[in-house]
Amino acid sequence: MSVPIAGPIASPLAGWLTSLDAVPDPVFAERMLGDGVAIDPIEGIVRAPVAGRIVTLHPARHAVTIESDAGAVLLIHVGLETVALGGEGFVAHVAEGDRVAAGDRLLSFDLDAVGRRAKSLITPIVLTNGEAFAIVPAGLDRMIAIGEPLFGLVRRDAAVQAITDGPVAERALVLPLRHGLHARPAARVAERARDFAARVTIVAADGRTASALSPVAMLALALPHGAPLQLHGQGEDAEPAVAAIAALIESGMGEGLAIAPVAAAPETETVAAPLPDRLHGVAAAPGMAAGPAWTPVRVRFDVAERGRGIEQEREALAEALHILRADTLPEEGALASIAEAHRAFLDDPELLTSAARGIAAGQSAGFAWRQAVGHFVGLLGGTGDARFAERIDDLRDLEARVLTVLTGTPATVAPPAGAILVADELLPSQLMALADSGLAGIATGGGGPTSHVAIIAAGLGWPMLAALGADVARIADGTMLLLDAGTATLTIDPPADTLATSRIAADRAAAFRAEAVARAHDPAATRDGARIEIFANLGSLEEARAAAQAGAEGCGLLRTEFLFLDRPSPPDEEEQVATYQAIADALGGRPLIVRTLDIGADKPAPYWPMPPEENPALGLRGLRLGLARPALLETQLRALARVTGDVKIMLPMVIEPAEVRRVRAMLAAIADAPPALGIMVETPAAAMLADALAVDADFFSIGSNDLSQYALAMDRGNPAVAARLDALHPAVLRLIAATVAGGATRDRWTGVCGGMAADPLAVPILIGLGITELSVPPSAVAETKARVRRTSLASARDLAQAALAADGAAAVRALARTYIEDIGA
Repeated sequence: MSVPIAGPIASPLAGWLTSLDAVPDPVFAERMLGDGVAIDPIEGIVRAPVAGRIVTLHPARHAVTIESDAGAVLLIHVGLETVALGGEGFVAHVAEGDRVAAGDRLLSFDLDAVGRRAKSLITPIVLTNGEAFAIVPAGLDRMIAIGEPLFGLVRRDAAVQAITDGPVAERALVLPLRHGLHARPAARVAERARDFAARVTIVAADGRTASALSPVAMLALALPHGAPLQLHGQGEDAEPAVAAIAALIESGMGEGLAIAPVAAAPETETVAAPLPDRLHGVAAAPGMAAGPAWTPVRVRFDVAERGRGIEQEREALAEALHILRADTLPEEGALASIAEAHRAFLDDPELLTSAARGIAAGQSAGFAWRQAVGHFVGLLGGTGDARFAERIDDLRDLEARVLTVLTGTPATVAPPAGAILVADELLPSQLMALADSGLAGIATGGGGPTSHVAIIAAGLGWPMLAALGADVARIADGTMLLLDAGTATLTIDPPADTLATSRIAADRAAAFRAEAVARAHDPAATRDGARIEIFANLGSLEEARAAAQAGAEGCGLLRTEFLFLDRPSPPDEEEQVATYQAIADALGGRPLIVRTLDIGADKPAPYWPMPPEENPALGLRGLRLGLARPALLETQLRALARVTGDVKIMLPMVIEPAEVRRVRAMLAAIADAPPALGIMVETPAAAMLADALAVDADFFSIGSNDLSQYALAMDRGNPAVAARLDALHPAVLRLIAATVAGGATRDRWTGVCGGMAADPLAVPILIGLGITELSVPPSAVAETKARVRRTSLASARDLAQAALAADGAAAVRALARTYIEDIGA
């Protein structure tokens, strides 16, 4: 069988040619991005190794990706940790989308300057689509000049497409690898698979598959130690190929761990612990509900691996995507932004290209789509950051929506009216499909208050609890439940008198809401005349319009990440000006406080690739990332300085005055009359240095979500501890009191824009601590104003002092609950 050659790859640099194994970075050395070589350069010029198109050019200009005319995608990454230079020492001679000829200059860099500041100058050249091509080595450990042959490429897809029949061999085994099928053993499996012509596929117990030629695809399976799997081979040498790969895996590859047999326990020992009467979780959407439990059935889509023909499968996938793109989107609010994000995934070029390759290799449209999504799920899951789970849910959601169209299988079944949905996890599209179903509330074992499901629930007016734990899955359908987001508890099979009391409380809450909505556009002041401004937290133009309609007196936090995420490159200055101005106009002259870009940690951007961090919440994020890469921050500041209206700028993740002074200097160089500059107080450092920060900052706004997690040393994205993460803990309240006191030394006002601003129990305490502005979701504006009107400043101060002296969050909540019951709020 002849295998077509994709052509030689020329060296893009001059220097010492070596293996990726010599690169002191596991991402490259372990070939997580693909196979390739590395060059230690002797001059600062990078030229095109092939004729083709520039796919990506990193904003820091240290990395460029080129797709050859034959379809090979090559990444050239100059040096290690050079992204931290922010482009200093680099010059780009091309732009994304440019056509280049082999030998054209792509980049120039200052060899000495970059070499002094980088971890290493060694430059990996990586083939990133190894599922389509294989590298043919041309010799290593030698000097190479620009333009000399670097390696050859063999096209895999032609060979794969040729294997449509032939002998089949299968083998079942259990994974003995101590750390599961991670990068190193996956690379060795792929290397062994290349010795055979047969196509070998690894099949997980849940039906997901990966080519044995693709280390990344195998990583995406996330198979742990002890996982059952099956090897499926097809082709002339299928039997020896499967036997060889099975032997390699079963050898343990130097990290084998015995698999303990699972002993059958006597029937008398299998009795499960009784289900608790009450589960505690996290309030994800406010309110109270009572009703029978209902568990949605998660539909499993049966899709054939082999397609009916390449053109037919291409057309089927294209039609399914067209149908989903044509879905009517909500016109405003959180649902609109979530649906828009899902639509962006439908147009993601990498996702579409991956699916197209699968179809070209003979897979069905559904199987290729599932494989493509699984690849990216594996990449996100491999970061080790629990907060990526929400983005994984979005991808799985997208997988289900496409398979629903392809197979004609409905993804959801309607619940009985008035039911409380209980599930371990829930996808956004599942919930959106139930918008008119008459659900009373939602209770999930996992998740958290920042997930898309929580945002949708709040937008639809459904109370929701998250992070309730594994016991949720044991609740039988029809069991009566009482869900109270105020106390973050789910009561299972409550007594009749408890249900009756809850219904009275629900009726009282409905009357309170009706009164609040009637006065939503009136200013908010306490009974003794203290003026408290009620602003809204926003994340889109649609939310700005909704906030103005809801009676918000301004925007206390505009999260600008919606402009920067889910796109291949950042917005330019003109796009930012237009967006910010539209939001300012929608607010009708009301104050607009804009937080500068806060990415990193749980909000990665594709054009700012960042190495995995052991603890992203403590890593390069917020303002510290902006100052490390000043070009993007300066563009945003220029855009904000051009917006007309009452605009203020707010900096995230500040820890010391020097950071504020650096940004103020940037603003002074940009505008003659720059906007007011304030900070978010999210770190204990900022709270304790509030008096010093007040010299340079014009105002403070408490980011209670992050301030709480840092003060209490609990990751707010970790369901195991999320139930105890409470902003009303006295330690957090003392940090807020210190912030207010520090700001008062320079007459700086302090607001709260975190989740506690909308917590009914927190509102009187915050007023008593001296907070004069609360920024809440648009849906909470009216009721927050009503609570302020029922509070007196004098009694709130007494409550706040008692809260500061309490010994825990539960004691504070008990004090606050008594207070709001007394004032009827």
